[in-house]
Amino acid sequence: MSKSETADGPPAPEAAAVDGVATERDPASGSGGGGAVRSMVERWKMDGAPARSRLVLRGAAWVFSLLALVVMASNAHGGSHDFNNYPEYNYCLGISVLAWLYATAQVLRDVVRLSSGRDMIAERKVSAFVDFAGDQVVAYFLISGLSAAAPVTDYMRQKENNLFTDSAAASISMAFFAFVAIGLSALVSGYNLSMEALV
Repeated sequence: MSKSETADGPPAPEAAAVDGVATERDPASGSGGGGAVRSMVERWKMDGAPARSRLVLRGAAWVFSLLALVVMASNAHGGSHDFNNYPEYNYCLGISVLAWLYATAQVLRDVVRLSSGRDMIAERKVSAFVDFAGDQVVAYFLISGLSAAAPVTDYMRQKENNLFTDSAAASISMAFFAFVAIGLSALVSGYNLSMEALV
């Protein structure tokens, strides 16, 4: 009779309690517990100070690279006072455009990452490597572009100091500030990449 009550009636309180505990403890035991800890660590890395500081640095790089390309592109005053006549200035302008496009894409990625908790690139380790490598490459291009344009500007400013040379110097300065911002962002990206390798 006890067998039929157990089979037909509701489960015994002991069994329900055991099943309830097993259900509650199951996700926290074994691989489930590791997944919960890993998700908390990933959320901390996603929403923590490194992610926000990287967004601020890339936003600053976006502003400075935009100023660098706008000032250089508008530096055409006719005759020899035209940036198109100097390949160094054309190179610096092209690098500024590249840096601005890169900063735009990365700012959008960081905003999506912080708002939704998801990355546009599926795998987190690949995303961390793309961030680190991209920051390094763009920072190198920026420093090479402004290093090519700075000596020409310095040479011309020794002969005459006018609006053309002042605009070129301003554009180079903005490119330098963009390099500093991207370089600092590369440090943060390197930290995130090292954390991905450890977790």
